[in-house]
Amino acid sequence: MGAQLRVYKRRIRSVTATKKITKAMEMIAASRIVKAQRQVAASTPYATELTRAVTAVATGSNTKHPLTTEADAPSRAAVLLITSDRGLAGGYSSNAIKAAERLTERLRGEGKEVDTYIVGRKGVSYYGFRERKIEDSWTGFTDSPTYADAKRVAGPLIEAVSTETAEGGVDELHIVYTEFVSMMTQNPVDNRMLPLSLDQAAEETGTKGQILPLFDFEPSAEDVLDALLPRYVESRIYNALLQAAASEHAARRRAMKSATDNAGELIKSLSRLANAARQAEITQEISEIVGGASALADATAGSDK
Repeated sequence: MGAQLRVYKRRIRSVTATKKITKAMEMIAASRIVKAQRQVAASTPYATELTRAVTAVATGSNTKHPLTTEADAPSRAAVLLITSDRGLAGGYSSNAIKAAERLTERLRGEGKEVDTYIVGRKGVSYYGFRERKIEDSWTGFTDSPTYADAKRVAGPLIEAVSTETAEGGVDELHIVYTEFVSMMTQNPVDNRMLPLSLDQAAEETGTKGQILPLFDFEPSAEDVLDALLPRYVESRIYNALLQAAASEHAARRRAMKSATDNAGELIKSLSRLANAARQAEITQEISEIVGGASALADATAGSDK
């Protein structure tokens, strides 16, 4: 019985140590969410105004450009998937991967080849374990991305969009990431970045139904679009990285809180079992003492006779 009590005590100490770790991770994630939310709020107006500028240029010109013009028969698409570098975030990465899988199936069902680009070690590991081809990948910055990281990710994608399909380029560019809605809600979404849908852009910027001003372009509308293309892609990717980072921290905080609560419940359960084992041990000792005293009394009474 004493050995069983020692087992319970050892497990209680182990779970208590784990609870301290998960509680610390929960507090760290909660503190990082605030910073990530501020970054999202700061980057969104820039991305919105840049989209508004691209919409104005595209509406005021008839120039065919990969930023705004759809191919007659698109045959190849690029998908950028944003996951996390670290685990312990519940279903955050797996939900984004599932959304990317559904998007890939839909694009292939439309007869398009899909080139996959991945941000985050979780996505890279998932595709690598299944021996699926990855065009390019980036890791090491998912929990705190910078604009320089977004530029590094955008470079190969812009090059692929600017290249003819026959030479290995793509006709469409899609992005899959987790949108931060609130501390409790984060939704995996897939958006088509290129070519830009003017109706969708108008809805995003709040200009649908409004009359846009007329512009004169110098040196030409095509040159303006060439200049805006990398800025547009970089800003959209940067905003998506920030949204994903905020979602990752929120998911990790929620997962660690659940783990902390479960550890507390397990400690209570083990404490009850330990108390029961200790009570049984005490009861057994008392029974042995009473039994020994009774035997001694019987022996003494027999010798007196």
